[in-house]
Amino acid sequence: MNRRLFLSLLAVLSVVLFASAPSAQTTKPMKIGVIGSGRIGSTIGGLWAKAGHEVMFSDRDADVAKRVAESVGGKARSGTVEQAVAFGDVVLIAVPYGALPAIAQQVGAQLKGKIVVDPNNPVPARDGDMAVQAKEKGAAVSTAAILPDARLVRAFNSWGYAVMGREANRPAPRMAIPVAADDPEALKVGAQLVSDAGFDPVPVSSLAASKAFDLGSSVSGKVMTADELRKALSLN
Repeated sequence: MNRRLFLSLLAVLSVVLFASAPSAQTTKPMKIGVIGSGRIGSTIGGLWAKAGHEVMFSDRDADVAKRVAESVGGKARSGTVEQAVAFGDVVLIAVPYGALPAIAQQVGAQLKGKIVVDPNNPVPARDGDMAVQAKEKGAAVSTAAILPDARLVRAFNSWGYAVMGREANRPAPRMAIPVAADDPEALKVGAQLVSDAGFDPVPVSSLAASKAFDLGSSVSGKVMTADELRKALSLN
């Protein structure tokens, strides 16, 4: 074979192998169900799939979930909301805040005892009066009241999908994402999933304390390292 042709083929092969390689993962693969395959659901679910987790996407529009799963590839698949909840050891719910009561009615019983990752933000202009009350109480505490039997984890809520998609898995120091839960095991799993998505987790003591990083807070939307975020949240 011509040496120049051989080197060219080798270079192409290297690019293909690099592009198809999964991101580093430090935990045993989990099964994760995703309810809501929009911008946040598809972005975070896609990062988890890239890290080697099995992800089932669902959406009120089944075609949306199917397209997202196909675009993610790997072990990603799609199903109904009920199937995604049954499939997942962990469930990510990424829907407009006003849709949470309907989700609770649809699959609340199935979510009993499950770790549920909550990035949902109450927006009064979109979600009405319930959002006003949720913002006053704190979004995570309000979500926990809607899904009382779930083991709730608050994370991924104060940064847009484009920022998280761009910053995930960047060279150290990585972007930090705060994570909060009342259940110690849920907090541990949530922190691991933040890490697997390509960020440095910054644990916060409780769901009530997570109000400090709600949408619109002093840290909301700011790209910071773990040290910077801990300082901003007075966790040092």
